[in-house]
Amino acid sequence: MTASPPWQSQISTGSALTRVRRRGRTRRIVAVAVAAAMALAACGQRPSESSGSDTGKPIVIGASLPLTGDFAQPGGEAKRGYEVWQNMVNAKGGVLGRQVQLKITDDASSQDTVVADYTKLITQDKVDLLLGTFSSLLNYAASSVAEKNRMVFVEPAGGATNMFTRGFKYLFFAQPASAPHQADVFVDWVKSLPEAERPKTAAYPIQDDPFTKPVIQTMQKDLEALGVRTVYSSLYPADTTNFQTIAGTLAGKKPDLIAQGAVFEDGVGLVRSLKQLNYSPKALFQTSAPSNAGQYSDGVGVANTEGVFYTVSWHQDATTPLNSEFVAAYKKAYNADPAEDAADAFAAAQVVQAAVEKVGAIDQDKIRDWLHSNTVQTILGPLSWKATGEPNGKFLLAQWQSGKAQVVAPAEVATSKNIINPKPAWK
Repeated sequence: MTASPPWQSQISTGSALTRVRRRGRTRRIVAVAVAAAMALAACGQRPSESSGSDTGKPIVIGASLPLTGDFAQPGGEAKRGYEVWQNMVNAKGGVLGRQVQLKITDDASSQDTVVADYTKLITQDKVDLLLGTFSSLLNYAASSVAEKNRMVFVEPAGGATNMFTRGFKYLFFAQPASAPHQADVFVDWVKSLPEAERPKTAAYPIQDDPFTKPVIQTMQKDLEALGVRTVYSSLYPADTTNFQTIAGTLAGKKPDLIAQGAVFEDGVGLVRSLKQLNYSPKALFQTSAPSNAGQYSDGVGVANTEGVFYTVSWHQDATTPLNSEFVAAYKKAYNADPAEDAADAFAAAQVVQAAVEKVGAIDQDKIRDWLHSNTVQTILGPLSWKATGEPNGKFLLAQWQSGKAQVVAPAEVATSKNIINPKPAWK
């Protein structure tokens, strides 16, 4: 994409350290989900497709979200994002002159439940449109139901690689990039450095997770092509809690860069263990752990966040169209700053809205075709898609500076013009 990319803000959830916020990733994605989806999804008639002028009835949009269970925290934020969008749209007259009604069910963070929920939304409730759920685990199964019923499925989270290898035509991921490309902006930054300032060696400890693996493994391949020598690359189990052995190995190898595929608690755990061994790399990148804002800084200590890199999709100070209105509406409704998961959900709804309004009707095939051929302006920035539904863009590079998360690249949308390099020693 040529237009300015999206921004990302800190997230202050106020939840306990053990409450993990996962952006579209999961500990496993199992093939049985597809079989279950195909078995349960009826392939009969889609809901009636109509123009906006044929009825005064509301447009009903169905979604199932994890409002309880493992993904309840981000699922709740996604619900908030959808509802803020609904209220803003209805206040302006709705879509195609019709008010929008959301029908949201709780999938309890369960693949079986999410399949049943979307099947019911389509075949019994006969909703007009669909929005996705949270996590690759749930969207992998849910999107199979939508595809079987030939309904457009715009997901706000779910960037795992195998989401886009199934040949689906109705699937669209409403974030700037899928997992293998979320660290491209960090590689671009390394590439921009004078050769003498680039890291010479790198270590890649990676949680065995379908989101973290492609992010870090792609980065490793790209950095090796730039001449950065790998001194360590290994997967650790998702339930790892003791990082002393891994930290000890890293301290012994002394890499210039540590790039960790971390969800949250594992990112905090490795920093603590490295600090105990008094080994501080010149650069530290972690996938999503640092985006947990207050929880992350509380876990590692504010001083030890300084200079830590990660990549993100949105910033609450972005100048993208409608972003300031979204932030204000969210704050008014919930007396808090928006979370990234809420912003991603809002953007997914914007994608559906834009396509319906451009097509001028509730016509699943025309909506699908329009999205495959056009770019949608969202609060994340412009979004467009490959034929697989994988987005074409790039994430932003963020870095903790003086106790606050800042966007540092690309330069045209940076909230800080300074990039800390090398990372200061632990405090």
